[in-house]
Amino acid sequence: MHKCDVFVKTGIDFCDAKDALKHIGREMLCAGVVDITYPLALLQREAEFPTGIMLESHAVAIPHCEAVHALKPAIYLIRPNHPVSFFQADDDTPVDALLIIALIVTQPAQQLVLLRRLFGQLQDPNFIERLLQAPESQLAEMFKQQVFSELSTVPDPTNTITTTSETEHQGALS
Repeated sequence: MHKCDVFVKTGIDFCDAKDALKHIGREMLCAGVVDITYPLALLQREAEFPTGIMLESHAVAIPHCEAVHALKPAIYLIRPNHPVSFFQADDDTPVDALLIIALIVTQPAQQLVLLRRLFGQLQDPNFIERLLQAPESQLAEMFKQQVFSELSTVPDPTNTITTTSETEHQGALS
């Protein structure tokens, strides 16, 4: 993914998945990476196609919606204080997500490639454990190294990924 911003938020509480999705919509809108249509589209997409995933030892959620609602590619990693209940993608039972990885992509093909790569990495319990234990300041870099390192087999000198943490971007992560 070219010029992809990675936003990180830890130490936040949500009362439920809808609350988390509303937060994502607001913050990504404030960050300028999504269109005004994104917050509602994200809620609607999650209602129709839930994104909770039960892994070997932990659950995650990967909320996303159609690329038409994105202005530029971004990832928003959220590690809440307490698990957030999301419905599973493959059935209607809830899982308690310890990590929320919101994907914002501008090209549908990008989304498929990123989802495949991310799903592959999420199968490694050590990867999840490292994301759950890493200090906020290291979370984005760790994620980028693991997930983006193999997304392209051809080096691209214009491929840049910026990281924005809570301390660097207070306005987008309130």
